[in-house]
Amino acid sequence: MNTGSDHGTDASATTGPDAEETPHVSKAPAFIKANRSLHLSWQVGVFIVGLAVIGAGIAMLVLPGPGWVAIFAGLAIWATEFAWAHLVLRWTKRKVSEAAQKALDPKVRRRNIILTSVGLAIAAALIGFYLWKYGLTLPWDLKDQ
Repeated sequence: MNTGSDHGTDASATTGPDAEETPHVSKAPAFIKANRSLHLSWQVGVFIVGLAVIGAGIAMLVLPGPGWVAIFAGLAIWATEFAWAHLVLRWTKRKVSEAAQKALDPKVRRRNIILTSVGLAIAAALIGFYLWKYGLTLPWDLKDQ
């Protein structure tokens, strides 16, 4: 006799072996996954697109632009096809969440405020010394000093 729970077991049995054999399932359309060479071509294309986005993100770390956002976007592109990228992305999200929670800790916030204040005081002292010694003359305009 089939009950609702038997039907649920049948549905989990169909997805169960796939989940055990492969921890990560490709997000490619079914007609692409059906053909091995087409699926391999798809994965190569995803890898190249992800690599290009990550490369642009690395360039944006020193150039203007959202470098880290692009790097994580490239990693997310890779995570649609590759299990290792999915694991790295999940680990990164967990570490970012932990860091955000730690930043909300009052002790950490107090320490960050103190360090920022000390850094600003040192910068102000150095700027004040420069202005006292040279005035408003820019360093590349100094002639006889």
